[in-house]
Amino acid sequence: MSKNKRIVIKVGSGLVVSAQERAPRFAFLHGLMADIAALRAKGYEVVLTSSGAAAIGLDMIGVRPEDAGLQDKQAAAACGQPLIINAYKQVALEFGIGIAQVLLTSEEMENRRRYLNTKNTIERLLKNGILPIVNENDTVTTKEIRVGDNDRLAAKVAQMIHAEEFVMLTDIDGLYDRPPHEEGAQFVSEVTDVADFLDATRGKGLLGSGGMLTKMQAANMAQNAGASARIARGIIERPISSVLEGKRRHTHCLAHGDPQSAWRVWLTDRLQMAGSVTVTAKAAKGLRAGTQGIGTTDLLATSGEYQKGDVLHVYDEQGVEIGRGLTNFSSNETALLVRCEGEEVGDVLGYNSNSDIIADRDFVLLGEHNLSWDQPEESLLSAPA
Repeated sequence: MSKNKRIVIKVGSGLVVSAQERAPRFAFLHGLMADIAALRAKGYEVVLTSSGAAAIGLDMIGVRPEDAGLQDKQAAAACGQPLIINAYKQVALEFGIGIAQVLLTSEEMENRRRYLNTKNTIERLLKNGILPIVNENDTVTTKEIRVGDNDRLAAKVAQMIHAEEFVMLTDIDGLYDRPPHEEGAQFVSEVTDVADFLDATRGKGLLGSGGMLTKMQAANMAQNAGASARIARGIIERPISSVLEGKRRHTHCLAHGDPQSAWRVWLTDRLQMAGSVTVTAKAAKGLRAGTQGIGTTDLLATSGEYQKGDVLHVYDEQGVEIGRGLTNFSSNETALLVRCEGEEVGDVLGYNSNSDIIADRDFVLLGEHNLSWDQPEESLLSAPA
């Protein structure tokens, strides 16, 4: 393994927390931290993304995992976060590793300025030899804005810091071409296009919020940024190094040969949909040719209550997602501009701005390996007769 590489490691709730006792699994944490120390000694810069806060806090509020609602999970996360980070701190001290807790919500990942601020914080921690331990801030998230799983959150971190390796440790040894309990299920050791396997990745664990589907989505995000994504069982002895060295079975999702730019990666790989628009056939043709942005006359429909600066998903008339772009107007402003077609932006909104809903420089076509999102139910837009 070469020196000076960056690696993001994601560990699931089932590895960090015992399903029976709902207490930290110190044996696994010790093996994990020993391997991280070994990787750091070889020149790796490591970021750890860990689940488990809500799972470990459920007993403290007297709720079973299967009965937990959103507020239960928020309260459990508040109880569990200090327990999880304290467990990591105890183990890390044995190896002389300083740790820092980084709690994120989807807002930090989806808002460009917050995204860059978070990146700068993690970069500074790495520069000072501190191990960042990242988790979603379940205490303050809501059903509408939460990331939903730490797999994709970890992938966004891998994109953010330009990691070369992204390893997801779970309770299964990798991807199968169908649910592994089904007769004839075959193990998949190497993946180029994750879209070929999405139908086989349903289901999730009791304590976690993600399943194999989210892991494949996360792998796709890492691939798009030029990182090699690996899915493997979380064992105690050398759980990461043994995977990187190819000494045990795992699924390797190959990095795409031409990593996308940081701007393109941030724009196309979303954790949530702020809103969407459907454009005319003529506009779709121009967007695919790279010759235009999106004006009010190009719009057929819109969805979502978005704000200026949000990223919108753009669909053609057949419901095929073309790309994603940064909007210059809120959803209310967009509807108003459509109704007042032909009038100046300043006269309609009271301030001057580029008249494009999405400027050509702020629009990115989905690439061959980007996963598209299903088109949401939209509202028709029409200018006055």
